[in-house]
Amino acid sequence: MLASCLVGFQNEFHIEGCKKLSLHKKTVLLKHLFKLKYNLLPSSDMLTRLRILIKGVVQGVGFRPFIYRAATEKGLKGYVKNLGDGTVEILVEGKDGILKSFIDDIHLRRPPLSKIYDLKIEEVDAEPPLPTFTILESSKTGFESGSIIPADVSICNNCLQELYNPNDRRYRYFFITCTDCGPRFTAIEEMPYDRPNTTMAEFPMCKECRREYTDPLNRRFHAQTIACSICGPKVFLADKRGEIIDCRDPIEEAAKLIDEEMIVAVKGNGGFHLAVATTNPTPILRLRRSKHRAQKPFAIMAKSIEVIKTFAEVSKKEEELLLSHIKPIVLLKKSSNYYLAEEIAPGLHNIGTMLPYTALHSLLLNATKEPALIMTSANPSGEPIIIDNKEAITRLNSEVDYFLLHNRKIAHRCDDSVVKFIDDKPSLIRRSRGYAPEPVELKFQPKESVLGLGGELNVTSCINVAHRAYLTQHIGDIEHHNTYLFLKDAIKHLTRLIRAKISKVACDLHPAYLTTKLAEEMVQEQNLQLIKVQHHHAHITSVMAEYGLDEAIGISVDGAGYGADGTIWGGEVLYCTYNQYRRLAHLQLHQLPGGDLATKYPIRVAAAILSHSNRHKEWLSSVAHKLPYGEKEAEVILKMIEQKRNPKTSSCGRVLDAISAILGICYERTYEGEPAMKLEAAAQNGEDVLKVAPVIKGNILETSIIVEQILDNLKRYHIKDLAYSAEEYLAKGLAELAINQAEELKVKSIALSGGVAYNQHITTTIRNLVKGAQRIFYTNMLVPPGDGGISLGQVAAACYI
Repeated sequence: MLASCLVGFQNEFHIEGCKKLSLHKKTVLLKHLFKLKYNLLPSSDMLTRLRILIKGVVQGVGFRPFIYRAATEKGLKGYVKNLGDGTVEILVEGKDGILKSFIDDIHLRRPPLSKIYDLKIEEVDAEPPLPTFTILESSKTGFESGSIIPADVSICNNCLQELYNPNDRRYRYFFITCTDCGPRFTAIEEMPYDRPNTTMAEFPMCKECRREYTDPLNRRFHAQTIACSICGPKVFLADKRGEIIDCRDPIEEAAKLIDEEMIVAVKGNGGFHLAVATTNPTPILRLRRSKHRAQKPFAIMAKSIEVIKTFAEVSKKEEELLLSHIKPIVLLKKSSNYYLAEEIAPGLHNIGTMLPYTALHSLLLNATKEPALIMTSANPSGEPIIIDNKEAITRLNSEVDYFLLHNRKIAHRCDDSVVKFIDDKPSLIRRSRGYAPEPVELKFQPKESVLGLGGELNVTSCINVAHRAYLTQHIGDIEHHNTYLFLKDAIKHLTRLIRAKISKVACDLHPAYLTTKLAEEMVQEQNLQLIKVQHHHAHITSVMAEYGLDEAIGISVDGAGYGADGTIWGGEVLYCTYNQYRRLAHLQLHQLPGGDLATKYPIRVAAAILSHSNRHKEWLSSVAHKLPYGEKEAEVILKMIEQKRNPKTSSCGRVLDAISAILGICYERTYEGEPAMKLEAAAQNGEDVLKVAPVIKGNILETSIIVEQILDNLKRYHIKDLAYSAEEYLAKGLAELAINQAEELKVKSIALSGGVAYNQHITTTIRNLVKGAQRIFYTNMLVPPGDGGISLGQVAAACYI
């Protein structure tokens, strides 16, 4: 009798416990054990019947059609079907040698978008007889947890070729998809992944689509989003009142309107975008006024990679990601011959660029005369991206001229992902479309499921099932009620998809965050354990969780986080394990005159920093006209500083803001990170002309020193060199603090996280200094180093508490 087999080798053979083995050696060992195990199957002419359960990303990726073809090629009998818990069940009968080959195929020839987490095999009774192999109707039953549907997949090359082939029946059809591409996460209502459980349920297949759907040799065999112009969703153009415009080709007409300086709201797979020309400042400025978005950069969508290279520098890694099935927004450096409107990303050296990821986008871009179009999320400031036609018409009619709509419902909103490359390594700014809800693999085995709720800005939530951590799509800033409701819905949906049984809720230490209040409500209502995790500790544990570190010296640098001592932290060097941390060093404390107003107007922070040397009065008087209320406001700021009753902060972000103000780069923050981002842009191609050695007193890096030096040398050096010198000072000082502590505590790993980690110069400098000190440098790659990765760190910390 064939013994029950479990291909979950990490657990069964304790591969994950072999810490001294490299990843490559673990993989080789895993394959050897797999072959060894299945060679134990007896070789005979007897028929064996196996039941196989596969957990992972195995629904919505063409897995059942693949299994059907693999089984029928080998003459095996049985069935394959989806289960309601996201797993795939296979019943297969055949000779032992052929079964071994079939199982090999599952691992070696599986669809490229699929992922196998666990594969369980058991021998079952060979009754009743199996006449053939077939795909059975899905079952809503299933008791496994942890399987997940894939993220949305951008249009594949095969569908693109058909889209522009006049002889193909889907020629120019805006919703062309197949088993390899199309909406997944944004289209599914519930598991299992079958058409009746998706937003395609209301579009019955026509005869020809049904034929393709049932043809094992067809690329659309069991493609749940299969459709054509006869039976599928329809696209149409409407004016700002929602009245449908009769035209031959709505997409071509929309492109013409954009070329004529119109703003068009475009419905995609995960929500609406606002589309505007990129070479004409007039509609861009109108869009800025309507969205109350004076300076924040817009993302653009370009026709092709060749077009992108005409206005931006593109590395090999950046090109690979732009062309991948994810197709996120990638922050690219503007080239020397950049010719798009400066109003797209004012004061910045880079531009967020993506390629068309749906047929509708491709048709629109190819119909316009523009090289690229602005494609910015269509949502009122601070609210979630809009997904409903009626809501879009009601809420956007004062901002847009026309709507390019379709009649397929969006099940779940999902913003575009954003990535920046630093030293040829991806740094996620927003992890959403193309990534969510697929998990991050933890390097340890938690005993229970934890929900991490994130912070207050750029929120995601995270739930682990065993050693896999599933993050929601990007939620945003939850200060707005609708975004708060979106967060609750996203948590509910993710919990249901992965069938998690949550026992703990982790949140930020800040008592006023809405996520903290939500955690406290959930604990009361569901009798869960509440774990509060300090903000900067969570930043570092997010890095540790990615790499499987047991301990690290953490450099946690951002704008703000609630400190254990009641002050506002943001320039921290911590010793971290998962369940505890110690604050070892930090940046110099400064006042925040007016509290939150100081984060909006960096002149206030700059004055507070200069007050250490009593130089703030003269400088503040010289820039008072840049304040909203001029000299009167300056007088109030001076009194606040003298009274010393303001909140205090060690924030690295606030120091960068202050330097930005002193250099005259940015006097008002109109979007998150603006002064520091514009400072980084100004520092491009600069050099360290000041060469100020870090001044460290009692494990505190003095930052007033560099601010004063910047002020003293305003007329002597170019702004780019002063900006570069400031970043260099902070990077060297933070690295020195961390290296000193690592040497003293004999810790090998130094981890960098927080929003300041997006600064390429600072990150690269710290990385090089850490490596030069014979320490190992780590930073986030799978989740954002900014607050979008906090939820993973919270989960990792709470698993050990």
